[in-house]
Amino acid sequence: QVQLVESGGGLVQAGGSLRLSCAASGSIFSINAMGWYRQAPGKQRELVASITYTGTTNYANSVKGRFTISKISQNTVYLQMNSLKPEDTAVYHCNLENWFDRKGELQRNYWGQGTQVTVSS
Repeated sequence: QVQLVESGGGLVQAGGSLRLSCAASGSIFSINAMGWYRQAPGKQRELVASITYTGTTNYANSVKGRFTISKISQNTVYLQMNSLKPEDTAVYHCNLENWFDRKGELQRNYWGQGTQVTVSS
């Protein structure tokens, strides 16, 4: 069993910054990839940023140059969000994309509960 604890969301004015954190625990031997997704009201969930254990990153075009995903360290990943815009308002979900559990089995796709980010204009 795996748990994801997300924190760092909140209300910020446009142009401000927030840092989200996601800590994974439980039956984890090693993590291959983690990511952040977001879902705004009435919209589909979309990828914000992801990173592999080798450090390969992938960003949505809308956040390139403003958001930075950290390397996976001690089963934790951060999302630094700068120059926030009202259109960044959404619930941000951490995703444990794939990992090896303590039995050595490959597991995929576990979601956190999400943290609300609201950017006021």
